[in-house]
Amino acid sequence: WQIMINGESYKPIVAEAARKAATEVYNRIMVTHLLMDEAKPNRVAGAVGFNVRTGDFYVFRAKAVIVCAGGASHIFKPRAVGEGMGRTWYAPWSSASAYALPILVGAKMTQMENRITLTRFK
Repeated sequence: WQIMINGESYKPIVAEAARKAATEVYNRIMVTHLLMDEAKPNRVAGAVGFNVRTGDFYVFRAKAVIVCAGGASHIFKPRAVGEGMGRTWYAPWSSASAYALPILVGAKMTQMENRITLTRFK
C-alpha cells in the first residue's frame, strides 16, 4: 500500500491560484544569481535570470526573496538493481540551485545534512 502523489492534478491547482494572486507571472525563468541590497547588509533585494526558451534576460527587484528550487539528485549511485535501476524519487533535472544561489551570496548553510528516506511497503 502506497500513497500516490498525483502531481499532475496538484500543479495546475497551484498555478491557477498563483495567477489569481499575482499581477504578473513569469514562466520558464532560470534564476542564475541573487542580488544583494546595498542599503541593508546581508539582505537579498532581487534576482537575475533568463528565459530558457527565448533567452530574454530578466532583473527582478523584491522586498522578499524565497529560494524554493530543488536540491541535488543523482549524486550517489543508486542501490536499486534490475527493474528499479535508474528510478529516482527526485527529479533528474534537479541541479542543487537551492543550495548554490544562497551560497554564492554568502549565506551560511546549516542543517543541510538531512536525507529523505522513503518508506516503501510491498
